[in-house]
Amino acid sequence: MANKTLPDDYYQLLEEIQILDFTLVELNLYLDTHPDDLEAIKQFNTYTRKAKELRQQFEERFGPLMHFGHSYSTHPWAWNEPPWPWQV
Repeated sequence: MANKTLPDDYYQLLEEIQILDFTLVELNLYLDTHPDDLEAIKQFNTYTRKAKELRQQFEERFGPLMHFGHSYSTHPWAWNEPPWPWQV
C-alpha cells in the first residue's frame, strides 16, 4: 500500500458512516424481535437515509466503500486504489 496523506474529513466521514452502520445493525436486531415498533421503524428509515447520503458523499470524494456492484466506480477502475476503508 502506498502511503497516502488523507484529509481529516476522510476519517470524519468514515467514522460517521461506521456509527450509522452500527446503529442500523442494532435497530435491525431490535426490530427482528419487535416488528410492530413504529418509532423504531421510523428511526431505522431515518438512519438508513442518512447512511446512504454519507456513503454517496464519501464515495464521490474518496472512491468506493464496497465492491461487487454495491458501489459505483470512477474511471479508471477505482477499487484497486488503496487505502481501503478497513485499512485506515
